[in-house]
Amino acid sequence: MTETLPSEANLPAIEAEQQEAAIQQESASQEEPVALTGDALLRALEALLFVACEPLTVQDLAKYTEAAEEQVGEALKELTERYADRGFTLRRIAGGYQFVTPEQFAFLVERLYRPKYQQLSSAALEALAVIAYKQPITRAEVAAVRQVDSDSVINTLLEKKLIREVGRVNTAGRAILYGTGEEFLSFFGIDSLDDLPRLQEEEQGEFNL
Repeated sequence: MTETLPSEANLPAIEAEQQEAAIQQESASQEEPVALTGDALLRALEALLFVACEPLTVQDLAKYTEAAEEQVGEALKELTERYADRGFTLRRIAGGYQFVTPEQFAFLVERLYRPKYQQLSSAALEALAVIAYKQPITRAEVAAVRQVDSDSVINTLLEKKLIREVGRVNTAGRAILYGTGEEFLSFFGIDSLDDLPRLQEEEQGEFNL
């Protein structure tokens, strides 16, 4: 029997059919992802939190694991309890969750790893404290509290993303207002500005609050 070969005119249509069949076969072979639960969810959260360079929110973790946010929240509570007395703990930072080392081991970690930000100068720390406690605040107001020009240290804090522009004054000149953001919270390991230490009366006077 003589085999009939497709004509050149029919080749594009045949190739298109073959490509469509291959795509359908590939789609059919892909299984629908299964949401993680129970111990599998706990292990998955541990893995994600372990490799993350920044805090992960409940929403982030729910998206990656395809689990319900309520399940993720409960699992995070369990992990927080599980790691409460370990060499690293799970803490809520800047609205998310991150593994951190306890303060009593900070000197050991410092020997091993140099922090992302170099040590801030006393002038930068002073300006940062003024901004953190008095935000939103302008450069002129920071300088007035510190009684020294603060442009240089404010620029340094901006470069390190410890502060950010949050608006402008509704007066002539439209001076920029500065405040802190998530990088500030992450750097100091706190969840919100409410976690900042309370100022004593004499300190409030120094900050002119």
